[in-house]
Amino acid sequence: MFVSTWDEFEKTAQNIYLQDPLRARYSLKYNHSRSSLSVKMTDDVTCVQYKTEVAQDVRKIEKFINNLMRHMTSKNAT
Repeated sequence: MFVSTWDEFEKTAQNIYLQDPLRARYSLKYNHSRSSLSVKMTDDVTCVQYKTEVAQDVRKIEKFINNLMRHMTSKNAT
């Protein structure tokens, strides 16, 4: 499902990861012709997607991915 706001995506994506960290995964896709970035988070049961063309949102996505990576690599990840 596509969500319309970044806050809704971030909250839902965090819940997906926290419910089952070993099954959760994300992907990024950039469309050059439309200058848009799509991010998707799924655990094979729930899928949430967010698409943006705004540079400020790209910074939010980068911050979210960095926090997610930090959590995944921590000793308390599982």
